[in-house]
Amino acid sequence: METLTRLEATIAERRKADPKSSYVAQLSHRGTPVMARKLGEEAVEACVAALSGSREELVGEAADVIFHLMVLLADKGVSLEEVMAELDRREGVSGLDEKASRST
Repeated sequence: METLTRLEATIAERRKADPKSSYVAQLSHRGTPVMARKLGEEAVEACVAALSGSREELVGEAADVIFHLMVLLADKGVSLEEVMAELDRREGVSGLDEKASRST
């Protein structure tokens, strides 16, 4: 968890940087649709790695997904703490029951 907390702080800092010197700043400058599309691309790459890649590829792609998700969350003003609270809320609840509660 410490790693994700540090990453969240780094992303917040780099969002303010010059886009010429920071990938996060470039993504922020280009806007939410670009960040969302990049997250989707990384998610697809993670799925491909899970199906046909090596364990090492999957680990790398999973890290990319988490990174790009955190960039998008920062863009939308959603903190890691909020996401962790939602996961805590769901803990111990059947996935089927939790999903059914959202469809009503």
